[in-house]
Amino acid sequence: MQPDELINLPLYQGRLTARLPEGKWRILRMGHTATGHVNATAGGGKGLECDKFSTKAVQKQFSNWFAEMFKKTDEAVARRVLKYMHVDSWECGSQNWSDNFAAEFKKRRGYDLMPYLPLLAGIPMESAARSEQILRDVRTTIGELVTDVFYTVLADCARQYDCRFSAECVAPTMVSDGLMHYQKVDLPMGEFWLNSPTHDKPNDMLDAISGAHIYGKNIIQAEGFTEIRGVWDEDPAMLKPLLDRNYALGINKLFFHVYTHNPWMNHRPGMTLDGIGLFFQRDQTWWEEGKSFVDYITRCQTLLQYGHPVVDIAVFTGEEMPRRSILPERLVSMLPGIYGAERVESERIRLANEGQPTRVRPVGVTHSANMADPEDWVNPMRGYAYDSFNKDALLRLAKAENGRMVLPGGASYKVLVLPTARPMNPDNLPLSPEAQAKVEELRVAGVIIPKLPYREDDFSSFGVERDVLLPADVAYTHRSGEEYEIYFVANQVDSLRTFNASFRIAGRTPELWNAVTGTITRPAQWKEADGRTEVALSLPANGSVFVVFPKEYSEVSPERTEREPVSILIKEWTVTFPSVRKTVTRPVLFDWSKEEDEKIRYYAGHATYRGLFRWKNEQDGRIILRLGKVANVATVRVNSIACGTAWTAPYEVDITDALRNGTNVLEVEVVNTWANALRGADQDKAPFEGIWTNAKFRLPGDGLLPAGWMGPCEFFRTKE
Repeated sequence: MQPDELINLPLYQGRLTARLPEGKWRILRMGHTATGHVNATAGGGKGLECDKFSTKAVQKQFSNWFAEMFKKTDEAVARRVLKYMHVDSWECGSQNWSDNFAAEFKKRRGYDLMPYLPLLAGIPMESAARSEQILRDVRTTIGELVTDVFYTVLADCARQYDCRFSAECVAPTMVSDGLMHYQKVDLPMGEFWLNSPTHDKPNDMLDAISGAHIYGKNIIQAEGFTEIRGVWDEDPAMLKPLLDRNYALGINKLFFHVYTHNPWMNHRPGMTLDGIGLFFQRDQTWWEEGKSFVDYITRCQTLLQYGHPVVDIAVFTGEEMPRRSILPERLVSMLPGIYGAERVESERIRLANEGQPTRVRPVGVTHSANMADPEDWVNPMRGYAYDSFNKDALLRLAKAENGRMVLPGGASYKVLVLPTARPMNPDNLPLSPEAQAKVEELRVAGVIIPKLPYREDDFSSFGVERDVLLPADVAYTHRSGEEYEIYFVANQVDSLRTFNASFRIAGRTPELWNAVTGTITRPAQWKEADGRTEVALSLPANGSVFVVFPKEYSEVSPERTEREPVSILIKEWTVTFPSVRKTVTRPVLFDWSKEEDEKIRYYAGHATYRGLFRWKNEQDGRIILRLGKVANVATVRVNSIACGTAWTAPYEVDITDALRNGTNVLEVEVVNTWANALRGADQDKAPFEGIWTNAKFRLPGDGLLPAGWMGPCEFFRTKE
């Protein structure tokens, strides 16, 4: 349809009155109204979502929501206490119009949208190309208004009350640029999920991370461990590799999902978010022992918030709308040499999806088995890191310095990738004249813009070697500051791994900072060669370490790698189960779930193992107790002296300082999860009274999880 074929018919007193030329006409009535979307999680404040394109509406929402806390309390006290305002993940639907939309469109796009309104009803106008252009302009305007109105107003309002502004992702629900709103946010935030692949959206993490990097935000938050169907089998050791992988992606501040208030003192585990986890709350069995896990988190985040990230590659998100950060699997065909032949072949097989296999994960949720699971994309570029960047950053922020594309917040990239067409974006919208001009400016200034597909193994021919050389399934991230170069290295495999890691750094002495134990040591083996530093690392199952290169040399203790077994005999164990008032004595360690006594078989909670042994200190060195298999967390005391909590591999505790000559008392307090007790309660075999939760999902099948301390119990002496 051509614009001159349209007649704009005016309304008179709400009625259509017109004399049309002779012929057959289609009358199209267009108006706008509320979408009907309700803020479903608002409880007593439930109502229609506010107009995100209206400054007045957004201000009203803020004034009648967040600002009420200051009005209804002592404002001076509230300003001291309330320091953050958070906008969570975008679950409020989308919108495509407002009273001001036509005016905003004309101001931003330079022409009047009103003659083209039939396009919004699905009627092509002028030509296919022109129709696509106008619709793209509509989407672009929507995306800009989300940032320029909704997030800008909220950022200004937060500052009025001395609050920092935290926000999660906008996409995919809203038509938007998934990175752009983070320029208005003090604390960008993403989200990652536990055992919930149908809901885990890697873009939610990558948008927040890349958005933070390009807009110069150092703290990158994550809502972590959200679980669509929790089954009460979760423990810190299960959570650690998932957390480590997301630390390696770039987050450095965790928010646990979720702590739910349980109003009852006699119902456990009690009230939850209707089965949605993680169940990180006071009635979780390992709640107190979880402090050791939180200590690990605190140490990691302290180091990961230092300096700035080291990222060599910037990938352009393009000019189509909506747009988000570029997922790693979408770059394989463009950078096959960087990804390697093995990845190219595995991706070919995944995309072929022969037989369309399915899987069930979590319980009761069936989906494609060939999803691009985040755990399969650890260190995908094999020692190179990349950020996504958008048109706003390219045109408004980027400049060339010393052959690199740099941004005001500190981000610096040597390689710029302009993605080519892919199956889900076959047209591959060409660069606009202004974007093309800026790209050429960067190219002339020395920024590498490789021709795609790029088949070389690395970018060393351009002077950019891999930042690290690591085995497969080892994640990493690199932070750089004035005093330290910090690499976080995390084993993503559930087994011990020993390997040499090569780092793109020379002239400094490495140190190993262990965030589990809080210890700092000098690696037993390391060397420099060809401008790199090679460090021998031994990481336990799902283990991690910070390899730190200080600017100034400091004296630290050497890594203790040599061990010799120490013969210590414990003839019997007395095991006390306080919640069921039972005590058993056994010559060997055992699995509670295999006991005939149903009070022990279905037990959940704490039990204490007590054993006696003789000790005579005749040699130097530290004495390490290795617990072996623990389900799930163990706290060790020797002679009533706390020696530590073992919550992850290698499940070891240093007991040296608690030992005394003669008879010693070893106590190991073990706590398992709620899974077995809930199974028993469901079968009218509850081990004790008061077991109840509104979380209805359970592990598949009828089996029980291993529980307790199964050992073997071993002692070692470390030698320098």
